[in-house]
Amino acid sequence: MPPTDPGLCYSSDDTRGSQLPPECGALPEGGPPPAASPGDPAAGPLLDNLAGWGPAGTPAGPFTLVPVRPDRDLDRITGWMNDPAVAAFWELAGPPETTAAHLRGQLDGDGRSVPCLGVLAGVPMSYWEIYRADLDPLARHYPARPQDTGIHLLIGGAADRGRGLGTLLLRATADLVLDHRPRCTRVVAEPDLRNTASVAAFLSAGFHCADEIELPAKRAALMIRDRAPRQSL
Repeated sequence: MPPTDPGLCYSSDDTRGSQLPPECGALPEGGPPPAASPGDPAAGPLLDNLAGWGPAGTPAGPFTLVPVRPDRDLDRITGWMNDPAVAAFWELAGPPETTAAHLRGQLDGDGRSVPCLGVLAGVPMSYWEIYRADLDPLARHYPARPQDTGIHLLIGGAADRGRGLGTLLLRATADLVLDHRPRCTRVVAEPDLRNTASVAAFLSAGFHCADEIELPAKRAALMIRDRAPRQSL
């Protein structure tokens, strides 16, 4: 696949297509995230109550990960998935039912993977999946550590691409994970090696390339952001 805008449409075919069996709302235009109910996977312990993390400050404004609510967010995410630039990587183009099924696999689980809208300065503009990499099939392909946290993302609108937001938001999201998951020592990602712009965005956001790994659908760069050197980033 050709290089694309940093952070535009990085996803994992391996972890998306081989998810473990099911185990594991968003804002229209801003405002505080809704409180998670006790039965909401986003309120569970596997990702330390992601729904309550709150915003990270960025030069482009506050950035918040807001757990997806299909009744409110499905049309928006479906539109993003049908953008050809996104569909080439996520392979979820099609009717809303296609996107709904993808979301349902996470929302009906135990909270090991939480789909989120990325809300920047009050505007939903990206889609994220925050997941426990150590509990994911990805862990079969690298020496996972307990509590490793993985990320997948896409930037939805063409107007938000090509402006350096990929690097900005990757850094902010890694900060959110490390701030709110004290037992997590590192954030991991696995972009396709051929997606050189995405790999560059991760490097600029403080990740390093720890290895090259062979996944069922791609050869990937194992990108890691460690907790220890964070102060120097």
